[in-house]
Amino acid sequence: MTATHPRPAQHTAKQEWATGLTAFAAVMLFLVGVLDLCRGITAIAEDDIFVTTRNYVFAFDLTSWGWIHLVLGVVAVIVSIGLLQTATWARVAGVVIAGLVIIANFLSLPYYPVWSVVMIAISGFIIWALCTVERDNLYDLSEERPPRHV
Repeated sequence: MTATHPRPAQHTAKQEWATGLTAFAAVMLFLVGVLDLCRGITAIAEDDIFVTTRNYVFAFDLTSWGWIHLVLGVVAVIVSIGLLQTATWARVAGVVIAGLVIIANFLSLPYYPVWSVVMIAISGFIIWALCTVERDNLYDLSEERPPRHV
């Protein structure tokens, strides 16, 4: 009779990619949050930095745009910390926050057009990274992973 021994859990390349994409999304969301914080503080404190366009359909006061970006930045930083712990709530919140950042930057295009387009692109990559990874393939990014055997 032969005894069957359970094989140790194999860590596949798919798990490595899933973990890498989640780490990418977490770091990028953290950067988006910090940059939105800076943009929000700048818009609240000094209105002379931004160029305003006349007769724009989505005309808001620049200070209100600053508060919107400031709040989105704070929430994005908090969610990015949750993403590093591979929390499901953080993945859902990350997609929602990145979507709101896209909308806020689209609506504030006339105030800072190039930067808004850059933030829209980065947020699109965050949504893509968070939506393409299956939950079962993730390592906990806050813990040390077992060594890979080659």
